[in-house]
Amino acid sequence: MKTITVAIVGFGRFGKTLYRMIKDDFSVIVYDRSRLAQSDYPTHRNTKIVDSAKEAYRADVIFYAVPIENFESVIKSHRRFFRPNHLLIDVLSVKELPQRVFNQCLKGLRTQALLTHPMFGPDSTQNGFKGLNLMVNQFRCNDDNFQFWRRYFKNKGITVVEMSAKEHDRLAAQSQGVTHFVGRLLEGINFRPTPIDTLGAKKLQEIMRQTCNDNKRLFNNLQTFNFYTKAMRLAIGRAYDRLYNRLLPKRVDKGWVVIGIQGGRGSFNEQAAFDYLQRHQIRQYRIKYLYTSDRVLRHLHAGKIDYGLFAIHNALGGIVWESARSMAQYKFKIVEEFPILIKHTLMKRKDVGIDQIKTVIAHPQVFLQCRKHLAVRHPHLRQTSGKGDLIDTARSAKAVVSGEIDKRAFVLGPGPLAKLYNLEVVDRDLQDSNNNLTYFFLVSR
Repeated sequence: MKTITVAIVGFGRFGKTLYRMIKDDFSVIVYDRSRLAQSDYPTHRNTKIVDSAKEAYRADVIFYAVPIENFESVIKSHRRFFRPNHLLIDVLSVKELPQRVFNQCLKGLRTQALLTHPMFGPDSTQNGFKGLNLMVNQFRCNDDNFQFWRRYFKNKGITVVEMSAKEHDRLAAQSQGVTHFVGRLLEGINFRPTPIDTLGAKKLQEIMRQTCNDNKRLFNNLQTFNFYTKAMRLAIGRAYDRLYNRLLPKRVDKGWVVIGIQGGRGSFNEQAAFDYLQRHQIRQYRIKYLYTSDRVLRHLHAGKIDYGLFAIHNALGGIVWESARSMAQYKFKIVEEFPILIKHTLMKRKDVGIDQIKTVIAHPQVFLQCRKHLAVRHPHLRQTSGKGDLIDTARSAKAVVSGEIDKRAFVLGPGPLAKLYNLEVVDRDLQDSNNNLTYFFLVSR
């Protein structure tokens, strides 16, 4: 065993772990293309540090402890150094990738290759390697070499598991992939110890610490270079949605249907809500005025409302982009899509003269629906839309009346706002078509 020379290509966290395992049993060559800090260089008597890849291939056996994303480029660039007596061993956390790369790069060569995945890392080997798992696949390795390394790993107390590259990646997605994914999720919610932690909570802390000690590049590589991890992540997402929704009440208030709408009192959204409630003969209801599509969907997701309602499309103005952008952020079920006829009225405070007003305020979609008539009948008015909740025309009307915003502004929107806020009607039917339909979504979780 002492006559065998083993090279380690890549001396990062796992390269150092591999070195701890083999340094007492072989002559070792260490090569890392990056400039290692002085403290990173091993000092064992059987170890030689080399500055070029070519020198590493003086060894009989070469272990590749390089990032998954770099493996293919490393093998292709080192191919010119391969010899018939070489045994190449990868230790990647995925196996179909090295299998494919080796098959491509060793075509026509007698160089041997062994696929392995040590199911451990720097943190789990602090107390040695006994009892840990290592996957192997004989691949392009002769029987003598395969049995030698199989025995070597077993003599270290490691449990050797033989399987195909495909089976490994499928199982790894459900074990290592899930573990690292959960660990990063816990890190994302700032999962920290508390004075009342249970044993289960402490184990989750341990999982988070162990997985997050690895760099984010390793995590990304684990998740993106294994064909099966995407299905795993999607399954976790579906399971999360089912569990999350199961914990929310089917009804916010058992005696009422609670609908959250995009607009305020007197808005077209309110008219659409009344249309839906009347058609479905729902008499026990409550309406929450949420003003924006984002807030409607956020409240729906949080279980604060039973249904949400918002505008999605207008015959003249096209897509309601506020809603489109919000829909991209949430999951929901479309219960019904329906239109209502929209007519726009120009209004002002009664205590403000027309000659004092140079601005008209409304939702951006309103201006698209009234473009031609505004240009002909009120070309001097500067068009503006509010920010946040004030994007809703009904909410802007309330703000004009209360003095929250400049009272010297026209409001362009639903006619019922005039009666609701004691506004004076200046002009009617400013929409560019008498068939000005707006379509709404009624949605649930």
